[in-house]
Amino acid sequence: MVELNTNTGIVETKHFTFANPPTGLLLESGKSLGPITLAYETYGKLNLQKSNAVLVLHALSGDAHAAGFHNGDKHPGWWDPLIGPEKGIDTNKYFVICSNVIGGCRGSTGPSSTNPRTNRPYGIDFPIVTIGDMVNAQKHLIDHLGIEKLLTVTGGSMGGMQVLEWMVTYPDRIHSAIPIATTMKHTPQQIAFNEVGRQSIMADPNWKRGDYYGSSTPTKGLAVARMVGHITYMSDVSMAEKFGRRFKTSKEPSKFGAEFEVEGYLQYRGNNFVKRFDANSYLYITKAIDYFNILNGKKLSDIFKGLDAKVLVIAFKSDWLYPPYQSREITKACKLAGVDATYCEVNSTYGHDAFLLEVEEETHLIAHFLRRISNHN
Repeated sequence: MVELNTNTGIVETKHFTFANPPTGLLLESGKSLGPITLAYETYGKLNLQKSNAVLVLHALSGDAHAAGFHNGDKHPGWWDPLIGPEKGIDTNKYFVICSNVIGGCRGSTGPSSTNPRTNRPYGIDFPIVTIGDMVNAQKHLIDHLGIEKLLTVTGGSMGGMQVLEWMVTYPDRIHSAIPIATTMKHTPQQIAFNEVGRQSIMADPNWKRGDYYGSSTPTKGLAVARMVGHITYMSDVSMAEKFGRRFKTSKEPSKFGAEFEVEGYLQYRGNNFVKRFDANSYLYITKAIDYFNILNGKKLSDIFKGLDAKVLVIAFKSDWLYPPYQSREITKACKLAGVDATYCEVNSTYGHDAFLLEVEEETHLIAHFLRRISNHN
């Protein structure tokens, strides 16, 4: 029996810069931003017809590093179990692209980038960006790569919102779409969780109205924001299975230190997050998510009118951050517009994190869907 090599191997992050002044990229806010750099990675090879490109879109805290290893890394990219040779998104067949969003802090232009007008970090002088702006920037990257039409666009959570934006704004540039664990617009509850995170950052005395670069950063506030967010990514069942009401083996001296395992875990996640993410980027990206609304006054039947693409919508039963009913609404909107759409609800206990963890189910669904799309085209 021949052992298959399913390792993507060592990969490097690339950078694409565009929108140089005085032109810039016109944002939905009416402001102009430029120059803009997008950090991106690619896996697999683009075929001669340039017809096998898959655009992978990341969630709130993700980045361009979706698969493989960087030199010296112990851990692979955030969706490595799904992307690579012989995996769900098979890099022997498909050319996979993943870019970091504008407003981020992982190589793309964002609040921590240098403002060419002042030669200092933008901070909160950075303009408000939307999911639409992120997708418009990605479209420039796809043009730069010489790809006329993507085989598919896919992503979970905020990545799924970007998929929906591609479906609405650039329907003629995609053959198919796979929005996962996402929504067409945030509910008041979803906005409320993000607002608690933002307030915790801005209440940190080290935030200094966003002008903290080169000095102490608002790590406490950002850590709390991440803790709140992480609670929404899990489910009651997954938390009970992972932690129960168990106490930590070593208790802290403070009366209100982390005694329960779940407390220690949340603190660990928060403290790790601040090492790789910028607080101002967290503010900007959560705002972009909250502003997102592809309904925007339209009737449900009109949103995807004229979209000639096949759509696979995936949801997870225990996801209470983006409950399955929101994915069913996406499917309904597709059906009302005459779009070929399939809805799959995975019976998982992992909560919202399932889109990163239910690899076996996603592999089966996505690989089958991509085969069907490839054969059709």
